[in-house]
Amino acid sequence: MGKMLGFEISTYFILWWLTLFCILPIGVRSQSDEGKVVPGTAESAPVKMHFLWKAIATTIITTIIYIFVYLIVFAKVIPLDSIPFLPHFAPVQ
Repeated sequence: MGKMLGFEISTYFILWWLTLFCILPIGVRSQSDEGKVVPGTAESAPVKMHFLWKAIATTIITTIIYIFVYLIVFAKVIPLDSIPFLPHFAPVQ
């Protein structure tokens, strides 16, 4: 039971980071876009990141994705062998 719980937590953690990297560039405006470049910084530096909102959105989206992953992989609601494009795997003893 302990190994499986660790695997489920690590799966959620990896999905969270992947989702975060997809969400990070959304809505970011650079200093050159705003027309206010601070001396000594790159023109492409972001003005406002809104990281708290992106972290909240990442958590919500990751939870939805994880529910589907959990049902398919861990709960075996949809067996992997029934997915047509995946190879058939022998059961693990």
